[in-house]
Amino acid sequence: MNGEAAPTGATSRWPAAARVAWQPVAAVVAALGVGAVLVLVAGANPLTGYLALVGGAFGSLNSLAEVAVKAAPLLLAGLGIAFAFKAGYWNIGAEGQIYMGALGATMVGLYLGAAPMVVVLPLATAAGFLLGALWGIVPGLLRARLGVSEIINTIMFNYIALYVVSYLVTGPMKEEAGYLPQTDLIANSAVLPKLLPPTRLHAGVVLALAAAALMYWVMVRSTLGYRVRVVGGNPEAARYAGISVNRTFVVASGLSGGLAGLAGMGEISGLHQRLLDDISPGYGFTAIVVALLGRLHPAGVVIAAVLFAALRVGADAMQRRLGIPVALVYIIQALVILFIVGREAFERVFQRGAA
Repeated sequence: MNGEAAPTGATSRWPAAARVAWQPVAAVVAALGVGAVLVLVAGANPLTGYLALVGGAFGSLNSLAEVAVKAAPLLLAGLGIAFAFKAGYWNIGAEGQIYMGALGATMVGLYLGAAPMVVVLPLATAAGFLLGALWGIVPGLLRARLGVSEIINTIMFNYIALYVVSYLVTGPMKEEAGYLPQTDLIANSAVLPKLLPPTRLHAGVVLALAAAALMYWVMVRSTLGYRVRVVGGNPEAARYAGISVNRTFVVASGLSGGLAGLAGMGEISGLHQRLLDDISPGYGFTAIVVALLGRLHPAGVVIAAVLFAALRVGADAMQRRLGIPVALVYIIQALVILFIVGREAFERVFQRGAA
């Protein structure tokens, strides 16, 4: 009928939600398209290459477990970055926070390992979270108190964390019986249980999924999440409404760093069982792309983390079968963020022109 009112409520939100969902999908498709051209340049068939990539990521139980294992740190760090970005706090320091979380879990596993698992494992988890949170909260305090750019500070803190860990594993904490830059094995009481032997799937994956569910409630349902969204959307309006912008920055920086620290703890207690010089293959930086691709929403971050983990696992199979370099995956990841940022920049220019 002509006089019928437009639909309201949840139904009216579906078109907007669909547009938001298709934006990252379009970015991934465009990046894969450019990647196909690069595969052709490398002298291989793009269809064969991508089939090898998908088969390498999802073709067996072991490959599925590897995808989950690699998705867990990306998910935890990505959740932290998404939370910080929602507040307008640009945390680029997840890589360093992962290293410090790994250090915290290692110290508990080495020096308190004689206690029972019911004591040691929660302590290792708490130590990973707290050390990552402390490493993240210092730039937050500097931003809140002195107005110092958190982008510069968190990048600098990455390097400090990497060099601190490098010093420890080659000096005071170096293994006694070997010569490699690593610590001794942590106690069994600090090791996360394996979920699907003989694969490497461990309980850290469950921890990451639980964190995603909790962060959904925090970001969407809680008062803290509301304050974060208001501060990130308009700090001046937040101040006018009585919300402390500086306090929100500090909370966001601490929680963001703590989640990245949990990612480091999972790498120690779930996989390596000792602290290494290169404990993270760049998870903290990839997590930035994961958070952006997930549109800073916990559900989107879960999907993006699985996607990028599958790309990493499948790239190894693609290289083994067809000789296509693993670097192609990193190019695709960079193209995804380029297309996302480029689309948003184009929209802003278009809107200004229309205005």
